Amino acid sequence: MKKGRMKIHKEGRWILLGVFVILVVINLMVYFEFSQLIWFVNILLSLVTFMFFTYFFRNPSRPGDIDDPSLIIAPADGTVVVVEPTVEHEYFKDKRIQISIFMSVFNVHANWYPIAGTVKYTKHHNGRYLAAYLPKSSTENERTTVVIESPMKTQVLVRQIAGLLARRIVTYAVPSKACHLNEHLGFIKFGSRVDIFLPLDAEVYVTHGEKTVGNETIIARLNE
Repeated sequence: MKKGRMKIHKEGRWILLGVFVILVVINLMVYFEFSQLIWFVNILLSLVTFMFFTYFFRNPSRPGDIDDPSLIIAPADGTVVVVEPTVEHEYFKDKRIQISIFMSVFNVHANWYPIAGTVKYTKHHNGRYLAAYLPKSSTENERTTVVIESPMKTQVLVRQIAGLLARRIVTYAVPSKACHLNEHLGFIKFGSRVDIFLPLDAEVYVTHGEKTVGNETIIARLNE
């Protein structure tokens, strides 16, 4: 898998511009009102702040070459916090295998489609902003649900969940849209989680506490 150069995600470009302008204004005010030492310290803090926002909105190029339509690829960077059968209440309304990936503020926050196919369902839910690693965040936090149907007609549900700091979920999926691996499903801003619901006969390859790399780590195989 060939790596490309790092880019800034489109969801962060205007935010970075706004942060840059605010920091410049603050530094000018400090320059005229305080001593050079305080101004110097403020410049250092401003650089660290801007570097953090730049790092957060990084958009690594990860072109994959997986051609097995039964494989489920991790939709996000992070840590697996749930691997268990559970009832999915919104769409399937039956028991599925749930795999949840928690993203800290230090992870890449772009989300990828975990499988190629057709988007069958999308819905955004307003909600709370509990810590994303808590189990009830899957049903109580602000979230967006996306259901993808594979070429073999197996359906997979992906749920983007806002976290304690997150205040915006961006979803590019729309019903009837064809989706592909290597394509972004969306983006979640500042600390969050992604749940995947699979059929009970899916073969799971990840365990609790394992790290995932979005668009690279194979997390499961569908029994198609």
